[in-house]
Amino acid sequence: MNERYIVTGALGCIGAWVTQQLVLRGDVPVIFDLPGDRRRLRELLGERVEDLVFVDGDISDLAALERAVAEHGAKKIVHLAGLQVPFCKADPARGALVNVVGTIHVLEVAKRLRLDGVVYASSAAVYGPPEDSEDAPPDEGGALVPTTHYGVFKRANEDNARIYWQDDSVRSVGLRPLTVYGVGRDQGLTSGPTTAMRALVRGEATTIAFSGSTDFLYVADCAAAFLACVDAGRSGATVYNLAGHSTTVQAFVDIVMQVAEELGIDARDKIKIAGNALPIPGAIDASAFERDYPEVPRTTLEDGIRETLMRFRALEAAHA
Repeated sequence: MNERYIVTGALGCIGAWVTQQLVLRGDVPVIFDLPGDRRRLRELLGERVEDLVFVDGDISDLAALERAVAEHGAKKIVHLAGLQVPFCKADPARGALVNVVGTIHVLEVAKRLRLDGVVYASSAAVYGPPEDSEDAPPDEGGALVPTTHYGVFKRANEDNARIYWQDDSVRSVGLRPLTVYGVGRDQGLTSGPTTAMRALVRGEATTIAFSGSTDFLYVADCAAAFLACVDAGRSGATVYNLAGHSTTVQAFVDIVMQVAEELGIDARDKIKIAGNALPIPGAIDASAFERDYPEVPRTTLEDGIRETLMRFRALEAAHA
């Protein structure tokens, strides 16, 4: 019998990829999300989207979430519902309701229904900017001094998960990605590198609104990490940094230009970079995750960019 997973926020980028990977391996994702645009799921699954199980629900509604988990017999939750940096800045109260209270609801349901495990999206935004450009990349024990409401909310989630383990033995894993890129990434502070690739395929010019260094994580690898953690069912309330490849935005764009040329895509003068560096360390130490989950793929930047450009080209051709 195929296993059922509740996936919150599956209409978002990482959630859509988690859903795709569950479908491809024969498991059943039960999508708990607000009614909305299913285009990211369609871009990954095509007509198979019609076979998915959708439960319209708000993560701030505890009873609705508990009912969905119980009725569908799911034993694991992949929790990705949340508002990103700009939305939390625009409406901090709504951001706290969705990002903090919503995560508490996931942990509370896991406690009440004795679920096998929860994996949830934290973020490298829990860190403040480095004191010096030569500072070592922070690990999971590094000082947390977030500079956004979003980062503060993610830090609160990590602490709440710890208390749920301490008091109620709720098993959970929080993952802290930084700049996730790939098909479907079109919202949030760090979506610029991906939206620039899609614009490139369309023959349009665009500007990435931040500079400096960051860690680029291919979204397929990110989704695989979430599933590996929830499947492992390990005890505790662990938090891991989740990293791909740290480099400058300019170096990333240079690889995009090179791969685009190989694919016959005109990239000349199409991508500009403006703005300051992100208020987050440009690299994070993910050695703990790589030690504990060595089977999770780690796609090279060149391969991830190539696959993204090829997917975008195929999608644009299909809609031409």
